[in-house]
Amino acid sequence: MNRMMPIDVPLDDDTRWRVALAKDRRFDGAFVTGVLSTGIYCRPSCPARAPKRENVRFFAGPEDAEAAGLRPCLRCRPDAVARDEAAVAQALAMLRDAEEPVSLYALATASGYSPAHFHKLFKRAVGLTPAAYARAIRLERAADALSAGERVTDAIYDAGYSAPSRFYEGSVGRLGMAPSAWRDGGRGVTIRWAVVPTSLARMLVAATDKGVCRLSFNEDAEALAARFPNAELIEGGGEFAALLEQVIAAVEAPGESPQVPLDVKGTAFQEAVWRELRRIAPGETRSYAEIAAAVGKPQAVRAAGSANGANNVAVLIPCHRVIRSDGSLGGYAYGLDIKRALLEKERAAREGQGHGASRGSMLA
Repeated sequence: MNRMMPIDVPLDDDTRWRVALAKDRRFDGAFVTGVLSTGIYCRPSCPARAPKRENVRFFAGPEDAEAAGLRPCLRCRPDAVARDEAAVAQALAMLRDAEEPVSLYALATASGYSPAHFHKLFKRAVGLTPAAYARAIRLERAADALSAGERVTDAIYDAGYSAPSRFYEGSVGRLGMAPSAWRDGGRGVTIRWAVVPTSLARMLVAATDKGVCRLSFNEDAEALAARFPNAELIEGGGEFAALLEQVIAAVEAPGESPQVPLDVKGTAFQEAVWRELRRIAPGETRSYAEIAAAVGKPQAVRAAGSANGANNVAVLIPCHRVIRSDGSLGGYAYGLDIKRALLEKERAAREGQGHGASRGSMLA
């Protein structure tokens, strides 16, 4: 599907009908489909044969459908959606509050589901497996403690890691900077940077030894220093020149350059959104609602928009490819002229190549 709804407008019936025809389970819980000719209502993903459009009416939830005299479908059991949501919410609370690792079996037992079914249910709702979510929570706790100035070892154990080695294994490709750097605004980290001209505007590129940590337009070294006040900032040099060429290629020739390594960190939800952004091929766009649905949270449209805005590496995580469902551009941190130019450049490149760019992985 393409362009489902504006960030601040509910699903309309035409969009709900397209979702129901596609049997898109990502929208289970967002609404139910009532079939007036049979007197039942279903989840959007119900595998039953699609009814005639004139026999269909959409409802916000099971209560509304039942108030209209409809009964739940015995095949897809739409009245269990609330139970599913409660089970996931309970599991999230258990994982957030746990001082020791919580097993999949324990989570499933608490919900009343089998481990296999609950694993699928949780991943569909959250966008991560229970184990991956637990790892993300531990890592965020450690990063927060380090940012607050705690000793590295204390922060690691307080976050729930059984040993420092577990923390370092889990932080590869996520924290990026050395763990102790989170205590004090990047102290001890070397960041190389450059401001270069592009066809769009002057572009600031900054990178650690693991990848690009900042890409912005019309910013300078002063703005970079404000973000990393205690890092060692060095203009150019080293292997940075080769990385800079890759970044320039990604901006000027979308779809032709290799994947550029990144050194960024966000919450588990933000990183899930960023992964989806990187899956959008150059020349294509998605709505905020489609991104929210793709990470398994179809009702978290505004949160998806916030995650989009929290992106520190423009173009490389292509937040410019997210527009409103009515076709308007929406917002962009560096101005709509740059967003429009990026999209036009990518569409032109796509038409010239005759195909979309390959989709890459999230983080190096």
